[in-house]
Amino acid sequence: MAQTQSATSGQGIKERASDSLTIRRVQSGRDRRSFLELPYRLYRKDPHWVAPLRIAQKDILNVAKHPFYRTSEVEMFLAERGRRVVGRIMAILNRAHNEFHNEKAGGFGFFEVENDREASSALLDAAGQWLRQRGAEVIRGPFNPSTNYECGLLVEGFDSDPFVMMTYNPVYYAGLLEQCGFRKAMDLYAYSVNHEHFNQSDKMKRIAERTRSRTGLTLRTVNLKDFANEVERLRAVYNDAWSKNWGFVPVTREEFEHLAKDLKQIVDPQVVYIAERVEEGAAEPRAVGFFLAVPDFNQALKKAKGRLLPFGILKLLWHSRKIHTIRIITMGTIKELQSLGVAAIFYNEIYSKVPEHGYGTGEMSWVLESNTLMNRSAELLGGKRYKTYRIYEAKL
Repeated sequence: MAQTQSATSGQGIKERASDSLTIRRVQSGRDRRSFLELPYRLYRKDPHWVAPLRIAQKDILNVAKHPFYRTSEVEMFLAERGRRVVGRIMAILNRAHNEFHNEKAGGFGFFEVENDREASSALLDAAGQWLRQRGAEVIRGPFNPSTNYECGLLVEGFDSDPFVMMTYNPVYYAGLLEQCGFRKAMDLYAYSVNHEHFNQSDKMKRIAERTRSRTGLTLRTVNLKDFANEVERLRAVYNDAWSKNWGFVPVTREEFEHLAKDLKQIVDPQVVYIAERVEEGAAEPRAVGFFLAVPDFNQALKKAKGRLLPFGILKLLWHSRKIHTIRIITMGTIKELQSLGVAAIFYNEIYSKVPEHGYGTGEMSWVLESNTLMNRSAELLGGKRYKTYRIYEAKL
């Protein structure tokens, strides 16, 4: 047994080493590069992994500048055997989540590890101990770094590439977590949708027409020339419409703008719809719902292999012209309209317009397993559940 080392400056967490295994905090620029680069090495021979752009990963991991971290406290850890990095994890104390849900929870994310039970256990222990010292009573994840970003561990559906902004991981990750005492907190479903199998029933048409008449709703596509105002309209809808969902975290103006700026790079405005209605005394219609889909940019990203230079950007530009699939990311309305069948209006629009823009297939993801209405709707529309992602938890 190797001697335990410590580099915590008396802050209470001892770094562990066993048979040359060491767990230590990310502190230097070299550590941050090691944290960033680990998945590119672990997955280099995996045919289904899509390497994210390094510039995007640097952004989301930039604790000093990314707006998410202004309402959260985090710590990153590396697992090493000798000089070889074999795992990584981020411990996340999301204050916005705890204030909104009135609980004492911690999270973990950006979890990557070789098939090494000791390393995974030590990483999770380090994250758990760090969170426990800050008052957390439970740890959940993975969140990268919250439910407003990529999250969930893939547990079913390893035989195809992930869609854009969806996670991917080796089959053995679930076993490593479960061996450490983690259990399912919530499953997230992904549905495969093919236009040829899309069910547009007469009933759905009637519901859509009746709902339009009763609510006075109109649909329009997003206006990217008025981007700043559109973003704020959608943020207001988002923070109201999803506020009762499991794991929801309200998004600040700054964070939502940051998210929207990233999406703007890949969005096709022809498949982003905003539902509006005119309210008494208002000078302009009020946004009350939206439907967001984006082309599956992962098809182009896979060719770039994580780098823009020297030829990555050319590959992205070339292959992005050949994308014919979309990911339906989200669809919803403010709470007061959620029982009125507004979804039928969006579905009707999707069926009639999306194929015109060259998208014949796609994915609806992710849908909470507890969201009975959305799961039933996906199945009635001809969607086939083909991937499952899982949020795990353990008591601290």
